[in-house]
Amino acid sequence: MNLRESARVAANTIAKRLAAPRDVRSLHHRQGWWPQSLAHGAVGVALLHIERARTDQGPWQRAHDWLACAAAEPAAGGTDSHLYYGAPALAFALHAAADRPGRYARALNTLDQYVTTAIRDRLAGAHARMDRREMPALAEFDAIRGLSGMGALLLHRDLHADVLREILTYLVRLTEPVKHHGELLPGWWSHLAPSGTTSPDYPEGHANNGVAHGITGPLALLSLAAHRGVTVDGHLGAITRILAWLDHWQQDSPTGPWWPYWITRDQLRSGTTGPGPSRPSWCYGTAGFARAQQLAAMALKDPARQQAAEFALRRAMTDPGQLCATVDVSLCHGFAGLAHITQLAAADAITPGLTECLPRLLAPITDHGPGALADSLIAPAGGDIGLLEGAAGTALALHSFHTGTPSASGWDTCFLTN
Repeated sequence: MNLRESARVAANTIAKRLAAPRDVRSLHHRQGWWPQSLAHGAVGVALLHIERARTDQGPWQRAHDWLACAAAEPAAGGTDSHLYYGAPALAFALHAAADRPGRYARALNTLDQYVTTAIRDRLAGAHARMDRREMPALAEFDAIRGLSGMGALLLHRDLHADVLREILTYLVRLTEPVKHHGELLPGWWSHLAPSGTTSPDYPEGHANNGVAHGITGPLALLSLAAHRGVTVDGHLGAITRILAWLDHWQQDSPTGPWWPYWITRDQLRSGTTGPGPSRPSWCYGTAGFARAQQLAAMALKDPARQQAAEFALRRAMTDPGQLCATVDVSLCHGFAGLAHITQLAAADAITPGLTECLPRLLAPITDHGPGALADSLIAPAGGDIGLLEGAAGTALALHSFHTGTPSASGWDTCFLTN
């Protein structure tokens, strides 16, 4: 069986195990049962079946069943909601499922009201915070819980361009440097630890670099919006400022360039970072950094930077040490994420070699055998059915490799990689 066929069989097996909510709900998954969660719950599983239905690989009924499960209770809105939970997550999935004009239009219109209200409330709070010269929480701006994620939803929906531009204007302001106790800091410097809480280990906070919770998420959104012609005053300057920060903290090693997950105040003062690269994940690793910088280079029409980003990704995806540090098969920080990002980057690449990395990245997933893989991902009392770290996300990456179509429904736009 060749690799594409192995990927198809594995994706089919997982999809069958996740065919109906009633068959899965009885299992005691480590994340609990969160129907409105894109990260860990029914919304993420619905995306798997939506993508498969849109590529004629599975029945629409499964997608409708999981969407109905996700929408069984009133949508969570307000401060509790974000791209990966509640009304925005439901809107993201319903839009992906809208394969013809008018489908889900009424539900989407209702959800849009929740989403735009939540966004404008958050923007008002963010600008008030900046006016007070206070530092942000990561959840204010990040891709998972913050305004970058909400911007990804609006870009995916291709609606509410005025609200999207308000988010982009906020992100431009976020990139402007600020003074704190006489020290010049990037505007996204947080007073919190990387966990999003106060910690004695981070008494002066940190600057988070990652895609999931740091400034590379805003970089990706700004770049994707610019690539589609949606810009605001100072837009390209903000992209350039973030890139200058990443350039400053880029570390070079025999295995290729890498970037630290975050920078503490002591590191900022000394100009030094910790030892070499860790796992090259989407959330915090070289795969996420490189793809975002490739997107930025494309937005800036900078082929030299694009070549450098593709070189960094290729070196990371062929470095045994970094791949050995990758210990699971998830989209967030595992081999599924590495394979999918590499597939996306290869489609846009101006340098060769990325496609050739895919067999090595997919082997740790497909070598399990489809039954054993499904058992490990959907195991009672230990599995995760969702998109971010679970079975649905892994199956989507396998499906995309098999079909050669990274995303027919736009499911991966919630990762700000496409």
